[in-house]
Amino acid sequence: MSTTAVVRKNTYFDSVSLMSVSTKANGLDGVEQAFTAMGTEMNKGVLDNLGLLTDELRAAGSGDLMIVLVAADGTDTEALLAEVEDLLHRKAPASAGAGAVTYRTLASAAAGVEGSNLAVIAVNGAYAAREARKALDNNLHVMLFSDNVAVEDEVALKELAHDKGLFMMGPDCGTAIINNVALCFGNKVRPGSVGIVAASGTGSQEVSVRVHALGGGISQLIGTGGRDLSGGGGGIMMTHGVPAPAARPAPHVIVLVSKPPAASVEKKVLAEVAAAGKPVVVHFIGGSEEAVTAAGGHFAAGSLDAARPAARLAPIEAPGPHRLHPGQAAADVVARLADGQRYVRGLFCGGTLCDETMYAVRDAGIDVWSNIQKDPSYRLTAAADSKGHTFLDFGDDDFTNGRPHPMIDPTPRLERLVAEARDPEVAAVVMDFVLGFGSHEDPVGTTLPAIEEAQRIAREAGRHLEIVAYVLGTDLDTPSVAAQTAALEAAGVTVTRSSTETGQFAREIARKAQQA
Repeated sequence: MSTTAVVRKNTYFDSVSLMSVSTKANGLDGVEQAFTAMGTEMNKGVLDNLGLLTDELRAAGSGDLMIVLVAADGTDTEALLAEVEDLLHRKAPASAGAGAVTYRTLASAAAGVEGSNLAVIAVNGAYAAREARKALDNNLHVMLFSDNVAVEDEVALKELAHDKGLFMMGPDCGTAIINNVALCFGNKVRPGSVGIVAASGTGSQEVSVRVHALGGGISQLIGTGGRDLSGGGGGIMMTHGVPAPAARPAPHVIVLVSKPPAASVEKKVLAEVAAAGKPVVVHFIGGSEEAVTAAGGHFAAGSLDAARPAARLAPIEAPGPHRLHPGQAAADVVARLADGQRYVRGLFCGGTLCDETMYAVRDAGIDVWSNIQKDPSYRLTAAADSKGHTFLDFGDDDFTNGRPHPMIDPTPRLERLVAEARDPEVAAVVMDFVLGFGSHEDPVGTTLPAIEEAQRIAREAGRHLEIVAYVLGTDLDTPSVAAQTAALEAAGVTVTRSSTETGQFAREIARKAQQA
């Protein structure tokens, strides 16, 4: 193998573009590994850990672009570099077409684009807070895709936004639907009368697609960023967001979505629920049903339950995958297992989808290990091997540090799937496939070779490996949920209907395999 490393001085690309370019570059013939990133200390640290940091890369500044290619022997590296440069040029602002105007500052863009009131920011975390403050100072709502922003900066930005009557979505906000336009990661759903305020990206996507499947639609989906309901985040944006959609005539129901919140923040949010003046459904994983009910809200134990108010507004359910009966289906799976197969392994792109399934298994009194476990006794790092029942969120910072999100580049998850298939104690592997804007154009298609390899490994060892998949998407997405589901079922994969059903099925497999 040969390694080529170049630095392009004073050449800036945002993190979303660079993630996309890295993913495409890794698919070029002859490429063993490709890395395109800005010359920040964090990115250089990643390269150093990989043994790829040269003196030239070490000297790169945070405004310089680094391109690193590891190629197979005999590969024309100059031609490969030219292909990567071409990918980068396609991402450059000039590709917007003749007559397009490039603005060099947020202030000039805000002044030059008539009626603009929202800035989507995806820059390195070192600069994210500064750019977000500039946008707020220009009276723009902000969707901050960037992560690695200090908690104190997040709180200061959200307090400023609140005082100015603006939304500060993020940091680490990956999903929003504003006036029926999906921003960053999102699905194509019909407009309607359900408003969502969420401290969870895939959790909010799941609720929105379930509302769509139930015949309803979304008025607005406001993301807050994952830390908003933590003790440090203070719930500033969710408490700001509850009265905002409630004050508009369109939403008949408001749905709040979050991973487990801090108790003090949950109390603040529920005070807003009590004053909302409209039905509010609260889906906080690990939240208190008693507290929600006392505040006049409607408690939802699962994401499917959170979407059901839409069924009361438009009770025609769209066609979807065949509904499983988790208990019987799990019994059929366990009957096919060999001696010693008893563990379920979850490999997820979406953190909330992982959380919902993990909590479903835990509710049966079963121990679960995870990189997002709240209990440190059961927490795993990204580099750790699985043990017992393990559920991994590949979108967590531990996995994405220096790499694209798995919804864009699923490579680490595919490698882990094959590794899990070699473990004779594994009974089932559970996976999610997230469709929509910003995601991989064919997440199922790119995973099928790894699924087939995992099935082959188990089959040749005399074992049955149950692969369970949930496809998060709608009939309006490209590709559609029906097309992706059909491809999985043709490969012998069991497809669940919702994230809630996924958790129920995983729990029943784990429980029955333990009893066998």
